[in-house]
Amino acid sequence: MASKIKVDQLETADGSGTIALQNQLSGMTTASLPALGSAQMPTGSVLQVVYGMSQTIVTTTSNSGFTSTGVTATITPSSTSSKIWIITKVTGRGTSSTDTLTAIYRGTVSGTNLTGNASTKYNHSNSEPSDIVNTYLDSPNTTSATTYTLGIKPSVNGQTVYANDANTEGTITLMEIAG
Repeated sequence: MASKIKVDQLETADGSGTIALQNQLSGMTTASLPALGSAQMPTGSVLQVVYGMSQTIVTTTSNSGFTSTGVTATITPSSTSSKIWIITKVTGRGTSSTDTLTAIYRGTVSGTNLTGNASTKYNHSNSEPSDIVNTYLDSPNTTSATTYTLGIKPSVNGQTVYANDANTEGTITLMEIAG
């Protein structure tokens, strides 16, 4: 008969815990391991994941600054040495002969532009929407709540660009990485 191992996480009064491995055939506890808190995780470990999305269509014609797409999320790092990996996706479309430009900001679109301009080319034959994906590894050096926002603007002033177009949702995923 095959042996079965049961794994239990046991909490202690101080909030720490242990992981107990038990042989279910004999009922004997065969090992007890300490549980790891986020401060004890090895460098590069994912400590938490936050997700945000918006389905609201956003348009703008001004290229003097980015307009919020409504794609935003907030994360509270557990350590000042943590990195935040940001991944965004929005469906964008431009009219006439403009590119759709996007940028990830720490804070609002009047905050720190982390990525410059990511772009999708205008499809002149039928102006079809295209997915625009941005990613960035930020070092916010804080344990305070930190918001990230995706902005959009046209490459040509006066031309219209759309975000969250064609009944799609724009998304943002934030991952805290142990530093």
